Amino acid sequence: MSQQTITVTVACGSVKHSVTLTGHDDGNGPTVKDLSDALCQSTGVPSGSQKIIFKGKSLKDMEESLSSCGVKDGCKLMMIGKRNSPEEEAELKKLKDIEKTIELTAKKLEKVDGELTGLKNGFLAKDLQAEALGKLDHRVKIAAEQFMKILEEIDAISIPENFSDCKIKKKGLVKTVQGFLAQCDKTEACISDHLSKIQSKNLALAD
Repeated sequence: MSQQTITVTVACGSVKHSVTLTGHDDGNGPTVKDLSDALCQSTGVPSGSQKIIFKGKSLKDMEESLSSCGVKDGCKLMMIGKRNSPEEEAELKKLKDIEKTIELTAKKLEKVDGELTGLKNGFLAKDLQAEALGKLDHRVKIAAEQFMKILEEIDAISIPENFSDCKIKKKGLVKTVQGFLAQCDKTEACISDHLSKIQSKNLALAD
């Protein structure tokens, strides 16, 4: 499947930027987000502060493909937006570093969920399940602790009122971490539920 590549010209103030974008492996053409990311690289204007305009219409849906917006190879667009101050960029970098930590912790949680599913599907001998569940429970508790520490870290970052990009980012990260904490609770409940089933079965067998 050939990947679709298009080159567009985007006017930003008095400067014109030539942007080449390649489609996705699934055969879909480049999206508005791809264009926004590329403009962020070339202009330094963060995605949240960009307003991309094509034929008088603002492109707002990041997931939409450019072709469905009518943007083809050789088209001319316009972008309005301002770069963040170096101070705001420094705060954003802190938040992006925290985001990486969140992703790493989330991967650990994902692994536990995967192993738990396998265990529930009988991929482990019955007599080894209780011990394995205990280990999984321990790993979920560690992940939950890490997420709590991350929340405290995000909370400790004080952001000036006018740093709108940082405020949006911070709010988004808090929401993400809270979501993962809820997932930890759910996984813990699932482990404890499965463990009590095994224990009651073992007691029944012992009788």
